[in-house]
Amino acid sequence: MTTRGRRSFWTWGWQSDEPTPAARDDMARQLSEQYGTAVTAPPIPKIDDIELRAPRVRIPGAISAYVTTDKTERGIHTYGGHFLEFNRAVNGDFASPPDAVAYPATENELEAVLAWCDESGHAVIPYGGGTTVVDGVSVPESADGAVTIDTERMNRILEIDPISRAARIQAGIFGPDLEDALRPQGFTLRHFPQSFPWSTLGGWIATRSGGHYATNHTHIDDFVESSRMITPRGAWESRRLPGSGAGPSPDRMVLGAEGTTGIITEAWMRIQQRPTFRATAGVVFDDFLKGADAARHIVQAKLWPANLRLLDPVEAGRAAGLSGTESLLIIGFESGALPQGDLIRAAVGIARDCGGTIDDDDVLIADSAGTVTGREGAVGNWRSSFIGVNAGLTAGLGLIGDTFETAITWDAWPDFDALVRERVNAALGEVVKGHSALSCRFTHVYTDGPAPYYTFSGLGTKGGEAEQWQAIKDTASAAVIEGGGTITHHHSVGRMHRAGWAQQRPDLFEAALRGARSALDPNGIMNPGVLYDP
Repeated sequence: MTTRGRRSFWTWGWQSDEPTPAARDDMARQLSEQYGTAVTAPPIPKIDDIELRAPRVRIPGAISAYVTTDKTERGIHTYGGHFLEFNRAVNGDFASPPDAVAYPATENELEAVLAWCDESGHAVIPYGGGTTVVDGVSVPESADGAVTIDTERMNRILEIDPISRAARIQAGIFGPDLEDALRPQGFTLRHFPQSFPWSTLGGWIATRSGGHYATNHTHIDDFVESSRMITPRGAWESRRLPGSGAGPSPDRMVLGAEGTTGIITEAWMRIQQRPTFRATAGVVFDDFLKGADAARHIVQAKLWPANLRLLDPVEAGRAAGLSGTESLLIIGFESGALPQGDLIRAAVGIARDCGGTIDDDDVLIADSAGTVTGREGAVGNWRSSFIGVNAGLTAGLGLIGDTFETAITWDAWPDFDALVRERVNAALGEVVKGHSALSCRFTHVYTDGPAPYYTFSGLGTKGGEAEQWQAIKDTASAAVIEGGGTITHHHSVGRMHRAGWAQQRPDLFEAALRGARSALDPNGIMNPGVLYDP
């Protein structure tokens, strides 16, 4: 396992990932030039100078070796990774920290912590990698004491089955460590969410994470062979099977539950041979909807490219270096066994038939021996910016920027996109200074519809950023639901999307979930307030 030092208490990742004051000052200068007004970067507060309320819990001696009320640990685990949380952190606002942080290394230790919390009535907050962008790890105001459980010490690959191509993996392992452990055996999980450097397997499963694949294998669901979690009433483990028609799947009580029924400790995950054959191409369109039509035809042909991402003109200009007036469809194939040249040529042919243009030299094909023909061009520019996020550079600078993602059927897509852009652009015009931006890209594509991912930004009024962000977010969520989309495609529900999910799900579904939860967590200690109002 890689040693990274301590986590940052005010942005994603570790302290080593934090931007320097000089980098933040440089970003402030860029924003000043872009918006025509003075922007300054406030200093980041020191953790020692931040006031935290006194712990409201008393840790029993039997578990004190792995449960702490240390101020720094409590500060680090106060927030996840969305705009409002970063904004509070850089302003030194830590009004609702956890009262203690537990680092169990075994299931026995985890069970002891859960038993203590259950007997004492303390809320339990599963932490994962802390990269939630939907208010999924914060302490609810109603909690009478809260304990955050960090599983990063449960971080090993326990077993590999090379015949069935599966691995039994502990839930606290971080993405890079997981891949490093599989690599010597020639395997990969091949699940790369944008939070990959800082997020954990358990977090991916709990939030139904979306990863690298744009088609076919998309969500972490597709990789889970069986799962195990510890609940306040005992262990819950599904049988390891390639598939089953025996009633509702036990794994569905784990996938997407966001820690409301228990804490995931391990899972058997489907792994695969590391890819050695690759092919990529970037097809340019003069119209965003033509690019969407090309994506639809390619995915409905069931060629199953690993990558099929459409960038609108704003995204293509910013991330791929295009002119700002053209859309870019990124197509990619990969395999550990078979050449991919015929597949990429077939997909490019479909895209050209839909009005796309590409030079033959911009179709890159690589074989297992490392022989490469063609060039990446704009695709290479995009690839370098995909993994990771702008960790901390703009926090506290007054910039209001965030993302929201959804999925919609192809027949509804054009009208849906028009509705979302109209409503969100109007909200941006009302609450931010001068120029604002709204862009869209497809992160995943299904035979029956795309998963559009929107990004918005604008300069807010100092001191009013939270209210301004909330106005834009509320408008976006309302437009998504009104247009028929899902409130979230892969960022999960948390507390942020709770109201939107209530409008989306069947009326009786919440009652069914509450009934199931009562059997596993009768005292309601597990992440209260996530998914539905406690």
